[in-house]
Amino acid sequence: MANYHYDESGVMAAYFVVSVLFIILVPSTFSLFSSFKAKSQVLGCQCRPCVDQRARIRRWEKGSLLRPKISKLAIFVTVGWALFAFLATRVSSQAFDSKLYDPYEILGIKQGITEKEIKSRYKKLSLKFHPDKVKLAINQTVEEVAAKFVEITKAYKSLTDETIRGNYEKYGHPDGRQEMSMGIAIPIQFIEGKNNVWVLGLYALIFGFSLPALVGRWWFGNQKKTKDGVNAKTAASFFLSVKEEWGIDELVGVLGKGFAKELQLSSGSVNELKELELKVREGLGENWRILADAAGVRESKSAKRAFILVSAHLLRIPVTNKSLREEQMKILLQSPQVLTSLLNICLSRNWLTPSLAAVQLSAHLTQAVPPPPKTVKESDKDWLKFSQLPDISLGEVDKFKDVHGFDGLVENLKSSNDPRAGDVKKAIQNWGSVQIVGSTFKVVGERIVTPLSFINLIVKLRIPRSPVAEEELSIQPRDAEKREQEFLVSKKDVEDVLLDNTGRTWAHAPHWPQTKKPSWWIVLGDIKANRVVVPPFRVSDIPFTDSDYRMYKTQFQAPPNVGSYTWRVFVVSDTYVGDDTYQDITLDIEDASTLGEDAQGAEDEISDPEEDSLAGQMAMMRGGSVKKRQVESDDDDSDTDGDEKGDDSSDSDSD
Repeated sequence: MANYHYDESGVMAAYFVVSVLFIILVPSTFSLFSSFKAKSQVLGCQCRPCVDQRARIRRWEKGSLLRPKISKLAIFVTVGWALFAFLATRVSSQAFDSKLYDPYEILGIKQGITEKEIKSRYKKLSLKFHPDKVKLAINQTVEEVAAKFVEITKAYKSLTDETIRGNYEKYGHPDGRQEMSMGIAIPIQFIEGKNNVWVLGLYALIFGFSLPALVGRWWFGNQKKTKDGVNAKTAASFFLSVKEEWGIDELVGVLGKGFAKELQLSSGSVNELKELELKVREGLGENWRILADAAGVRESKSAKRAFILVSAHLLRIPVTNKSLREEQMKILLQSPQVLTSLLNICLSRNWLTPSLAAVQLSAHLTQAVPPPPKTVKESDKDWLKFSQLPDISLGEVDKFKDVHGFDGLVENLKSSNDPRAGDVKKAIQNWGSVQIVGSTFKVVGERIVTPLSFINLIVKLRIPRSPVAEEELSIQPRDAEKREQEFLVSKKDVEDVLLDNTGRTWAHAPHWPQTKKPSWWIVLGDIKANRVVVPPFRVSDIPFTDSDYRMYKTQFQAPPNVGSYTWRVFVVSDTYVGDDTYQDITLDIEDASTLGEDAQGAEDEISDPEEDSLAGQMAMMRGGSVKKRQVESDDDDSDTDGDEKGDDSSDSDSD
């Protein structure tokens, strides 16, 4: 029968808590410092507006001296290590004497010797350690010597008693067989009668109130949110509002409804908001009424507030009021999540135009560039991209209508001795328009695409370096065909390439309240039917190079019918305005039974395993077809045969 006892000193409980804290704190600390290290290693645009913006972001993240901003993980790690140090100090200061009493060890003898030998050993030790006969050493006291003599005498008496000696030899204890004793790492104060009320109250607080409240909050919170993490009412408003033909302008308006339900916006700063509304009305002009109606400003004050703050950001109207500026920052930081929900609503209906617009709207919000008017020609949109560059306002881009490309803009600014030329050059150092090197459909192990087969869409991308860039990032060259085949059969969606610094730089975004890495979305769509064929997937770390590329892939199932399908591959940036491109691609679905004998034979030749291989032997056991091993004749045999043929021919000629 086991005998349980509680921890009277609380040391066992401290050991338990220290062990649990160590297991939790080590990975948490590693995660905390890894995030700091990874963030510090990322480079960023070196133009003056971006450098100033990153400094403001750091100050905002750190907070002020009186109100510093510290992450929850940092607080947990700091408090956890402080508690760990306190408990570890307490545990280390406790003295433990866990050594069992062993009279044989005290006398320096082994078990099984006779009583006469025990007495002889005792006499020798008593003469050596008797207090009246021992000469004290320099650091030795009379008390220590007396204690040693008492210990020897006690051990001698224990071993000269037959009962006690028998118990020691059989059970290892002078009292014989002992019951099992188990310690419980709970301080005894928790089970004392006077503390029962407090202990029961703590249990009631944890298991009767806190735990049900936590579970209920999690459950009902999930019920109110979609899988994208936005309010269910927000997703419902998107589902009911978005139409198949909508573009960026209409999506800007509908975002106001989403933010009104997603964020708890205040109702203060009324006068400042009215002043800001007048500036937004002036900036939008005739579009105000259309966009405001789409945002539902007449239905909700919160929707109107959110719409005004978003529009002010796109028009680069400065918000001087502190509370309004903080609300605007919250809205912008929440916008990627809301736009993802909006994108998924469009994809659920396979609508191509609003899906592309949702991604493009993210770029407009990042760069604080309003959507171009619908009256602007497609050929005139290139110079609108200049408004993203440092210190080039939205109102002066008209001056650069005749300038082609960022490089031409740099030369134009240099020729006119414009001081902005230096910052513009820095901004475009790691910035360029993405280029589709190629796109193709592949089926693993097959030369053709058959109905309902699983197809891999492979897209090869790169960003050509600007002539003003200082150096090109290197990629190790490889055989193109072998490289594509290795990537096709791999399980990765992104090709591994040897790069220098690609993907480890923050984007040029001087108006965005957070550092951001550039990324793109690859969309396969049918422009004639305005349908998305394959759900878009996000890519990043596209290499800056003129001589190579990087491959990305996604898999989908082929249509069930034979025929040719003309689609288009879009690569759309969610970071830079106008950094979009596309390439037309045709998918040919063929029926294997209609192929000619030569094509089928070639297909079998590729697919059948070798006769001598393990796969070939297994195929023969199953009754399948294999490729026969071709026996090559030796050179000597060939020469001999040739000679014989030659002789025969000569004989026939002579005849």
